[in-house]
Amino acid sequence: MEKKDPIEEARRYVANAEEVIKKADYDPETKSYTDSKYVKTAGNILWNGCLVALEAAFHVRKGKGCPSIDKYREVIAKRDGRLLRILNNGYDVAHLSMGYDGVKNKKVCDTGFEVANDIIDKCAKMYTEPVCARRDFFS
Repeated sequence: MEKKDPIEEARRYVANAEEVIKKADYDPETKSYTDSKYVKTAGNILWNGCLVALEAAFHVRKGKGCPSIDKYREVIAKRDGRLLRILNNGYDVAHLSMGYDGVKNKKVCDTGFEVANDIIDKCAKMYTEPVCARRDFFS
């Protein structure tokens, strides 16, 4: 079975979140979405995509369960202060504001997508595919 590239998988999460947010029905008059259910779903999908990219770049997961945001902050703070600031914004906007609170304001949601893409892009630069997973390893 071929293992998927985690960065591409994270980008697929963002694409899925874009499809979900379309179902939230944007109202240009109020500059907000009308259905918080889809905003929450999109925010959770975005955050999960960020976690996929973060795990690929930093390998924080040890044992069972998901590490807390504090574990990611601790590891990232040692390597990249700028990414730490982006991570904190992503956590606040995509995970908390969109995913938990269902904030329907379009600017907030757009920021969630922007920050998620920033996190994934930064992780893509740090991600190195394991040698045994490379396609040319056995060639």
